[in-house]
Amino acid sequence: MQEIRVNNRFKDGNFVGETAKAHERRKKEGWFERFAPPDLPGIDIGCGIDPLNDSFLLWDKIYDCSDATFMDGVPDNIFKTVHSSHLLEHLTYPVIAVQNWWRITAPGGNLIIIVPHRDLYELKKELPSIHNPDHKSFWLPTESEPPHTFSLAAVISTATKTKNFLMRVLDTDGEYSIEAIVQKPITPIELE
Repeated sequence: MQEIRVNNRFKDGNFVGETAKAHERRKKEGWFERFAPPDLPGIDIGCGIDPLNDSFLLWDKIYDCSDATFMDGVPDNIFKTVHSSHLLEHLTYPVIAVQNWWRITAPGGNLIIIVPHRDLYELKKELPSIHNPDHKSFWLPTESEPPHTFSLAAVISTATKTKNFLMRVLDTDGEYSIEAIVQKPITPIELE
């Protein structure tokens, strides 16, 4: 019997998840040093068995962590990198989730969100997903098409109160995703 992995693939007999697909590209770009340095505190929300790196806290239901939407028990402003790849489409309340992910991002830190691009990954406009029946939403970079498709830019802007972030469409090597990186401002020191 052939083993099937939803939203993941096997390459040369090894399991390759969504985060692993991006690893070589990110290394070549210097992405890890710029956005997710492994020597600074980080958390990988919804990583499953495909973490960004070995030094970050792994936050997933398979590790008996609390709900990824609310991040109960996680202190504010603690992580220099908050990473979530291919999780937001599984959550019922994406704006609340991003608000909480932003809450735990330290000033000067990066919130990194990757979601599957509806038109590259799903190739359809209405749920259910052809790849994963647990998907509760589809995603486009800037367009919303209710009731199933959300704008990643609009959700991030609403949740973080900023419109200043990096976003790009990744459509090579099986990624078919939207990547957004939001840097949390450092609050200036007020002098008396």
